[in-house]
Amino acid sequence: MTWIAPEIERVGGSKTGDERALLQGMLDWYRATLLQKCAGLTGEQLATATVPPSNLTLLGMVRHMTKVERTWFRRRFSGEAVEMAYSTPEWKDADFEDLDPADAALDHARLIEEWKLADAAVARASLDDTFVHDDGEEISLRLIYVHLIAEYARHSGHADLVRERLDGVTGA
Repeated sequence: MTWIAPEIERVGGSKTGDERALLQGMLDWYRATLLQKCAGLTGEQLATATVPPSNLTLLGMVRHMTKVERTWFRRRFSGEAVEMAYSTPEWKDADFEDLDPADAALDHARLIEEWKLADAAVARASLDDTFVHDDGEEISLRLIYVHLIAEYARHSGHADLVRERLDGVTGA
């Protein structure tokens, strides 16, 4: 039996809430948008690069966002001692380049699990709480939310183009 990426419900967040609710709502909406672009496709399709010479694939974006979520929320901000996702010292871009269509269901589930873990890691933190980045800069949780929203928005645009090249599907 061939795995097919499931449909996902995109729920809009608060449009009048406080800053934290607005940021979380936008992040959740963009998170779901990326997986919505994957819905109905097989692992093979998700791992297909459609715009040569680029190695950009929907599965690569799913894996990349798993790595980004883990890196910013859990490793950097919360200081959790968790391994890097889809990355090794020798192969920094393994999230995009070391794909196996047979693992697409696992990669899809891993992203959803990472969302839960990332949210839990910052649940009790203030947007004003900070950490010191590798370059010595102090970075707030607020900036991390903005960064992640921008990262998802950028990759959602990429996902639109990749999906359209795969099967002609377009849309929000």
